[in-house]
Amino acid sequence: MTCLAPVFDRNPRYAFLAKQLLEPERFIQFRVAWIDDTGVVRTNRGYRVQYCSSLGPYEGSLNFGGHINAGIIKSLGFDTVFSHAITGFRIGGAVGGADVNPFDKSEAEIQRFCQSYMTELFKYVGPDMDHPTIGMGVGEEEVGYLYGQYKRINIKSGSCGKAFLYGGEPGFHVRAIGNGVVHFAHEMLKDKNDTLEGKRCLVIGSGKVARSTAEKLIEYGAIPITFSDSSGFVYEPDGFDKTKLGTINKIKSERGARVGRYIIASTTAKFNEPESIFDIPCDLVFPCGAMDEIDADAANTLADNGCMGVIEGGYSAVSSGARQVLKKRCMLYGPHQLTLTGNTIVNALGSKATDADLAAQVSRIYKDVKMTAQEFNTRGDLYAGATICGFLRVANALESHGAV
Repeated sequence: MTCLAPVFDRNPRYAFLAKQLLEPERFIQFRVAWIDDTGVVRTNRGYRVQYCSSLGPYEGSLNFGGHINAGIIKSLGFDTVFSHAITGFRIGGAVGGADVNPFDKSEAEIQRFCQSYMTELFKYVGPDMDHPTIGMGVGEEEVGYLYGQYKRINIKSGSCGKAFLYGGEPGFHVRAIGNGVVHFAHEMLKDKNDTLEGKRCLVIGSGKVARSTAEKLIEYGAIPITFSDSSGFVYEPDGFDKTKLGTINKIKSERGARVGRYIIASTTAKFNEPESIFDIPCDLVFPCGAMDEIDADAANTLADNGCMGVIEGGYSAVSSGARQVLKKRCMLYGPHQLTLTGNTIVNALGSKATDADLAAQVSRIYKDVKMTAQEFNTRGDLYAGATICGFLRVANALESHGAV
């Protein structure tokens, strides 16, 4: 909220609207009971925060992970409101999830969990009301199970030709997130009279977003050199080409598989060498993994090694302390509120949206955020620009609705 101080200085009435936005419209928490493969009844917590519908129907990610709790869901919901607002589309903000780790479960367990989760969630979501989307730990398989259960217990599963939950087949929407991240990186470098061509890029993570990010980087002529997961990281000194990326895709297509298996298929790859992934010299970093993946020490290490910038491909992948370091060391920083809008853009454009359409929208949004940052004397600070731009659009709509 400190980014909004220039807005409050110019017009104090916005401070009261900001206070109103601190409280979500609705917060739902419920029990998710399911049976594991040994016949034991397991219980997890499910969440959905419908944060703000001032701009339109709720929409936002579902996130599964052991780290998920009420505080994280509320924080992500708050960010999502601004993230959706900066796209310029009439979309509200919502986020949900559960404190279950999907990576150590069998496919049958995930199916049973998703069905139990949706059996309660369906009361609060649906076409034209709240549209859950893919997020951390929720990919194509999970969406398919969630949609299947929703369809089984509901008569209506779409609206105006737009299927709820992608009709159970996210398809291009999964790649749109990674593509959007790279398109924003392209815009940021173009603004500096530079390109992605030949840039050595650390990709942190190995999920579908990380892999689609790497794929789009290769198309732009950049060189992704790492992938990582909870077991460590693999480092290809000469970079991953499409063939090597295909090997990573094949390995990670198996639930619970670890990226370290890649070294069996490569004679040049290194596993957990050097000790820290941040010690590897690079030009750009794309953190697509856990929250707070890059802390202040990691940011300083990257800067010392000549890194140009960090573009988030995951939610809150850069800690607040690291954000200050990036700003102090004059490094580029693409915040997730801006870079993770790819899926939202494609949802708004409809099923016929192409990557060219996505790139055009990314260019428009980047210019809007850049101009907002300049207007409020935070030139070059995309984090402040995105926050202010999103807040103003939501606050102006909220004000017109009265005390609701």
